[in-house]
Amino acid sequence: MPNRLRAAFYRGGTSKAVVFNGADLPDGGAVRDRIFLHVLGSPDAYGRQLNGMGGGLSSLSKVVIVKPSDRDDADVDYTFVQIAVDEPLADYGSACGNMASCVGPFAVDEGMVELTLGQTDALVRIYDTNTKRIYHSRFPVQDGKAVEEGDVSIPGVSGTGAPVVLEFLTPGGAATGTLLPTGNVVDDLTVPGLGTIKASLVDAANPVVYVRASDLGRTATEQPGDLDSDKDLMTRIEAVRRAGAIAMGTADTAEDVKRSNPKVAMLGPAAQFTSLDGASHEKTTHDLNVRLVSMGNFHRAITLTGGMCTAVAAQVPGSLVQDIAGIDGRDLRVGTPSGVLTVTADVRAGADGPEALSAGTFRTQRRMMEGAVLYPSNLLEEPS
Repeated sequence: MPNRLRAAFYRGGTSKAVVFNGADLPDGGAVRDRIFLHVLGSPDAYGRQLNGMGGGLSSLSKVVIVKPSDRDDADVDYTFVQIAVDEPLADYGSACGNMASCVGPFAVDEGMVELTLGQTDALVRIYDTNTKRIYHSRFPVQDGKAVEEGDVSIPGVSGTGAPVVLEFLTPGGAATGTLLPTGNVVDDLTVPGLGTIKASLVDAANPVVYVRASDLGRTATEQPGDLDSDKDLMTRIEAVRRAGAIAMGTADTAEDVKRSNPKVAMLGPAAQFTSLDGASHEKTTHDLNVRLVSMGNFHRAITLTGGMCTAVAAQVPGSLVQDIAGIDGRDLRVGTPSGVLTVTADVRAGADGPEALSAGTFRTQRRMMEGAVLYPSNLLEEPS
């Protein structure tokens, strides 16, 4: 008989994940990873994860672990695990801003956070173990549970929901320890097969390599599927990503670069584009267009950490993002394949350069299923 493991299935923003209470998981990272891969259905040579709960895309192949925190400044700890679709890889090297939106509601619904009688608004302080950063999650509650129904809509998600307001504190240097890992606002990257390309390498919430879409023969208004199908483009994008990782100091060689980070974002000026739902977005509705690559594919919207990193980068004087967006204020409207996402950041001049004090936005979330996932008992045994 298979073993049973209590879990819930959540949509967080434009992603979905299997969410576990850390107290229910067996000890041992390797054992957990084998269970996660089995539950999601990876590796899958067909790229569909039909034999698991994954959806064949990086945004639909995720695991979230939540447990009470021992820290004085946090209520719960949040660990994100990116499950590769096509290989047996459970990657802990990045954060997920979209799934961060479900962590507070899950903690409330699991009884990890104590609410008072009649309380209608919750603030959950969350420690992100992947980035070692704190973020705050605010959302409505009723009768001791998180409220899901509301009138807030977000690009890429049909229907509406209750808002989850996220504020990431001191997001700079989440992976590298500094907002500008090379010390430069713009770098000249030497990329095999491409030559020299200008890039802004920014690390806020997650590290991102920003390049002009025009330098790759694109506009950043294209549909993700069309970009993914261009094998030559994807090869060049991956070469840019690996060169950026080495420049950032997250890897010594191209072979050492992790699948999860850094991301690559192609930037284009505000221009009319058609989103995946068929809606037309005129250039006056956004400040710039972004097409971001995550785990080897162009994201159908944008990773939320990528959106917040873009908001921070837009306030760094001289960056490619600021040069293209040209905003004057903390809010940034990002044109994505699924529509326009508004993100905000607070960046100040520090003694050693720009410092990111916070970055944030709002999401919606939904607890779609709860119960238990099943896995064979032999996954608990170390392979011979």
